[in-house]
Amino acid sequence: MDTIASLFSFITTPVSWIIVQFHSLYGAVFGPDTGWAWGLSIVSLVVLIRICLIPLFVKQIKSMRNMQALQPKMKAIQERYKNDRQRQSEEMMKLYKETGTNPLSSCLPILAQSPFFFALYHVLSNIASGKTIGVLNQTLVDSARQAEIFGAPIAAKFTDSEEKVAALHASLTDVRVVTAIMIILMSASQFYTQRQLMQKNVDLSVKTPYMQQQKMLMYIFPLIFAVMGINFPVGVLVYWLTTNVWTMGQQMYVINQNPTPGSKAQDSYLQRLLKSVGAHGEVRGRRRRNIVQAIVAKGPDRNENERRFIAGLAKAGYTAQADGTVLKGDTVAAEAESASGARRQQPKRQSKSQRQSGGATAQATETKTSLEKQDESPSDAKPEGKAASASSARQAKSGQRKGQQRPKHPSSKK
Repeated sequence: MDTIASLFSFITTPVSWIIVQFHSLYGAVFGPDTGWAWGLSIVSLVVLIRICLIPLFVKQIKSMRNMQALQPKMKAIQERYKNDRQRQSEEMMKLYKETGTNPLSSCLPILAQSPFFFALYHVLSNIASGKTIGVLNQTLVDSARQAEIFGAPIAAKFTDSEEKVAALHASLTDVRVVTAIMIILMSASQFYTQRQLMQKNVDLSVKTPYMQQQKMLMYIFPLIFAVMGINFPVGVLVYWLTTNVWTMGQQMYVINQNPTPGSKAQDSYLQRLLKSVGAHGEVRGRRRRNIVQAIVAKGPDRNENERRFIAGLAKAGYTAQADGTVLKGDTVAAEAESASGARRQQPKRQSKSQRQSGGATAQATETKTSLEKQDESPSDAKPEGKAASASSARQAKSGQRKGQQRPKHPSSKK
């Protein structure tokens, strides 16, 4: 471990400088030689590093989701070219290139903070030996050697001998109890972080070898850190426990706010979103609207959780829109009614009986008008005209055809 740490000695000066700056701040509150001042300085170093690594963490999340989505295709390639390893590798690289996926992206946060981790280990090892390093002068080294966390010096290790621990003015029992508790907490936090990822934030509809690998890592990683932890100084255990807790909290936030499609976490999130829409009548927040917009855009390709969410909206009387908003059912009906009213109204088609009755009515009206005109004619009008008008009226009432009648045959009876 000392050999590996020496490889990162180039970064010990920046790490020691950051610790000294935080120590000057906390030392003014808790005292310069206390374990609180030096312990909180290490915690603050972790927080600062992890804040700087947030973009890499986001990239890690995207890479892990892309890898999960590609597992069926990768499995198909492996089965198709199982006898040709070279062609299999070429097709895999082609798939990664087409989808813009980098398999190493999921390891970026761990790889990025590894130099800081080993640099801190190198600094604490020199403090335990009483040697100056980086910007830590002899006064600061002596102050750090006296600092204890629950009775264990920050430079002590579980495997240290009783003489070495006594040189740090501490008890071997205290050192081993504190380091054992911190190792257990470090491994447990690592296990829980991986477990909540596998149980809540994995698409359960896709069964792939990738999921089996993740399950194995869920048990292997905590064991690795438990074995390595007995060789870590108390200050390094503080560093690693803090970064595990940060990762756990960061991952819980991602699972609750931006879950993997098809996972249990997505189902829980959409159910909470459905309750929020029912309570407020709208989708609140840009991020939520973006999620609803993405679900609407999928159309028939929605997973079971998303289809259940759309059905829940419909049951509550809402309709999801393409822009991520929702509309109430009566609003949709009113908009449809106004749109149909704007169209040109087409006359209703009349039945045959309605057309016949309408025609008879029009004919009767015309006859009535003609009689009224006859009544208003001068008194010296010919009687034959009146008789003809009366005959026409009788024919109209009897439903006979108007107009000139065909003359009878001479042989017919009068």
